[in-house]
Amino acid sequence: MSSRRRKKLPDLETESHFVRMTQWLAMESEAEIRQMAERRQRMKLKDPEKGGETIVDLAIADHRSGLGGRTLVTFAKRKQAHAMPWHRLRVGSPVVVSRYRDDDGESEQGVVSKRTQNTLEVALNRWPDGDNFRIDLTADEVTRQRQLAAITLAKDSRGRLGRLRDILMGVKAPTFHPNPPEVEFRSALNNSQQQAVRFALSANDLAIIHGPPGTGKTTTVVELIVQAVERGQQVLACAPSNTAVDNLLQRLVAMGQKVVRIGHPARVAEDLRPYTLDGLVEQHENMPVVADMYREAEMLFKKAGKWTRHRPVRGEKTALRDEAKQLKKHAKLMEQQAIEQILGRAKIICATTTFNEDLLENKSFDMLIIDEACQSTEPGCWVPILKADKIVLAGDHQQLPPTVLSRAAAKEGFALSLLQRQLDIYGDQIHRLLDVQYRMNSKIMSFSSSYFYEDALIAHPSVAGHLLTDFETVSPSDLTEQPIEFIDSAGAGWDEEIETEGLSKFNRQEAHLVVIKVRQLIESGVAAQGIAVIAPYAAQVRYLRDQLAQIAGATAVEVDTVDGFQGREKEVIVISTVRSNDKGEIGFLGDQRRMNVALTRAKRKLIVIGDSATLGSSVFFQALLEYFQTEGSYRSVFEEPT
Repeated sequence: MSSRRRKKLPDLETESHFVRMTQWLAMESEAEIRQMAERRQRMKLKDPEKGGETIVDLAIADHRSGLGGRTLVTFAKRKQAHAMPWHRLRVGSPVVVSRYRDDDGESEQGVVSKRTQNTLEVALNRWPDGDNFRIDLTADEVTRQRQLAAITLAKDSRGRLGRLRDILMGVKAPTFHPNPPEVEFRSALNNSQQQAVRFALSANDLAIIHGPPGTGKTTTVVELIVQAVERGQQVLACAPSNTAVDNLLQRLVAMGQKVVRIGHPARVAEDLRPYTLDGLVEQHENMPVVADMYREAEMLFKKAGKWTRHRPVRGEKTALRDEAKQLKKHAKLMEQQAIEQILGRAKIICATTTFNEDLLENKSFDMLIIDEACQSTEPGCWVPILKADKIVLAGDHQQLPPTVLSRAAAKEGFALSLLQRQLDIYGDQIHRLLDVQYRMNSKIMSFSSSYFYEDALIAHPSVAGHLLTDFETVSPSDLTEQPIEFIDSAGAGWDEEIETEGLSKFNRQEAHLVVIKVRQLIESGVAAQGIAVIAPYAAQVRYLRDQLAQIAGATAVEVDTVDGFQGREKEVIVISTVRSNDKGEIGFLGDQRRMNVALTRAKRKLIVIGDSATLGSSVFFQALLEYFQTEGSYRSVFEEPT
């Protein structure tokens, strides 16, 4: 990586930057409101589920009690033979549950707590009335308000927070201990991972761990956390998504660390809920007494509101209500004491970057680590920064950027992550690169290493030459013995189509070839669970799901958009690029960082299907096509079965 000259920004520019962030949040809110309005309009369409943000005609299939007095309600299609459509409602998504085709019915806010192929579980505070429901993805204004409050506070702060702000703005330079600390590593790390841990420990203010695909970034981050704790430090470990936080939590627990996970328990993987604040509070010695006090208070409220023939003694009902209120007040105090004790003893707290800061009101941390930092907008990072003495950002600016709905805000700079901005300011001075990857066959890795990472990546010997034929069940053939393959549909007339409602694009003929390749892989002995198909458009995802459902043994093949596969891997990845038109328009494919994610999910086999005449309008795809040709892995669709 080439060094960059550090750019100093004046204080006036610092203030302007914080003003811009405030404006970007407002623009993003407006964009989300517009999207919600479009979603409501979509409900009037023949198929309201087309956009993937709404599921209709649902019934309650099951329910159970959840943590914090919540009810976990499982929804399924009313007609059980009907499978759930493809949708964007993931664990942790805020949703609204309401009656289907009943505009007057009450709606309930909830959070998706679990999803399977045919069901969706939602954590609700109240039982939903009705027998026919719809679930809609909804906006999360609470998160935006927390971000706004954080940047407002940071803008004018002095002391510790003011120093960090000035460093992050390039006004003051970050500093490091001159001699890296001696470290007795708890995990088997390679040289670049060890250097990254030592570098982050030596930072006084700010450090970045740059982890390209498959290089063990999370392993390195977890080791850093453990080392910090062993040095007597308290650590706040954050990530933008619940999935990424759960990954950190799971690995820390496996290493015997005492961790507390804060946040809505429904957003936490079920097997990790005992480590949530709610779960730990329920096990606290105070809680049996607290539960008794709440029950007694409820009985008193009921008694005070009960109608009887005889007129009660004057003031009796008021006295009962006052007694109930006092009981609830004392119960809440005891509950708060339990929370404070648990958080006070915690050496590591895990949370998303948009946690409720009131929980940690009087707590500060020696080190803040933000994993997958490039997937968060900058305002999202300022919520945890308020609590930190030192910041370590971990991620890869060459993979998925933050999700931004407002195109205008994105164009102005809202889509530039805090990590990327620090690299633009400080360059090599501030980061260490992890350079050994443990996922991909070297031929799958090589293009991304060359195009995005200046040929810095090395395939570990354990994966450099691995192939599908290493599995005893897989029959040898060109399909299974070659790690990469590009199938070109140029000249075949496989034009893209747009859905009737104009919501998304798909390509029938290309999908047909995807199905053929998947069937060939399964017939060759590749396990369906080890295969995934990635497409940039929701319409193609839906169409492929329907087509693969008709293939024997293919129901376990995953089909999703690029975002759904961030941080994940499969033995085989088939990429359907969809776009094929006379204008050379490639839409979403123009974001080469998303393509980098798609191209680096495969371990042993990568198949890309696309129209070179359309894709070739992009410099990135020109380079990709040239790579496949150089490797002898390019072929025309006319060589494939139809």
